Amino acid sequence: MPDVAIAGFAHAPNVRETPGTTNGVEMLVPIFAEVFALTGLSKQDIGFWCSGSSDYLAGRAFSFIAAVDAIGAFPPIHESHVEMDAAWALYEAWLKIRMGEVETALVYGFGKSSAGQLRRVLALQLDPYVVTPLWPDSISIAGIQARMGLDAGLWSEKDLAEVAARNRDLDAAELLDTPYVADPLRAHDIAPITDGAAVIILSTVERARDIVERPAVIAGIEHRVDSPVLGARDLTRSPSTEIAAKALDLDGVDLAELHAPFTHQELILRSALKLSDGVKINPSGGALAANPMFSAGLARIGEAARRIHSGESRKAVAHATSGPALQQNLLAVLEAR
Repeated sequence: MPDVAIAGFAHAPNVRETPGTTNGVEMLVPIFAEVFALTGLSKQDIGFWCSGSSDYLAGRAFSFIAAVDAIGAFPPIHESHVEMDAAWALYEAWLKIRMGEVETALVYGFGKSSAGQLRRVLALQLDPYVVTPLWPDSISIAGIQARMGLDAGLWSEKDLAEVAARNRDLDAAELLDTPYVADPLRAHDIAPITDGAAVIILSTVERARDIVERPAVIAGIEHRVDSPVLGARDLTRSPSTEIAAKALDLDGVDLAELHAPFTHQELILRSALKLSDGVKINPSGGALAANPMFSAGLARIGEAARRIHSGESRKAVAHATSGPALQQNLLAVLEAR
């Protein structure tokens, strides 16, 4: 099976609110043009298109079909969609190329989080019979997770502030004087509501070498899921990330892009991946700087690939998550070859 590489990446401006529609077309058209200009490819060069988004977030059925308007109605395309962060769409596209069905693929994700009450929308992913009727919002669940780690002595509020300070270029001491949002989480511990989109072009390694000088080869990719029952797992750990990591070769990783919407979740992921102090964590700022729903995970892979392309990294690991309290996790190892 052919090896697969990332040949191009682009993302829309990460903003608190965009005037565009919830189908993402206004965000996607410019970044499609950007990634085509960057790679020298055109629509006709893409063998497979795959997207990640959410009809619940968009507030309309089959919103991803409307997003295809950004591609164009003619000629017909080979297209698929996942109701998930687009990192999982990348997994599907990776499989298409590995199986020899296509040589190139374009993956994109989009989300207009500002269109509704995000904390309530995310409650719909919980157990529909027992938990959702109680309407525990995403930040409250993360607060419970953070409190469990504090009480177990796994991290301190100072540790959380230091994560936020590094990702957001702020002063950690000043952050500890700010009020709580959901004890023990403060505003800086929580990813901002963000409208945004991201796009990645995949190809066989041979084709990628004609597109970019230093392709980011996907050396391995794994994803696992933990129980949706919050009381059935230890929320201070991420077993699914730990299991996925065991299936990959992380030796020599010098950079990690971690999709951690809350500061304490970065600490959980770093522990699960057993990352050394010498690994550069989230040079992009990660989800704490911008967290566009359904493209933030794909952007972590793209940001890691971008640093492979530039020569800043030789081997990187990128992570994406979905669901409450790090329920579902995907890891991709990228190498310069």
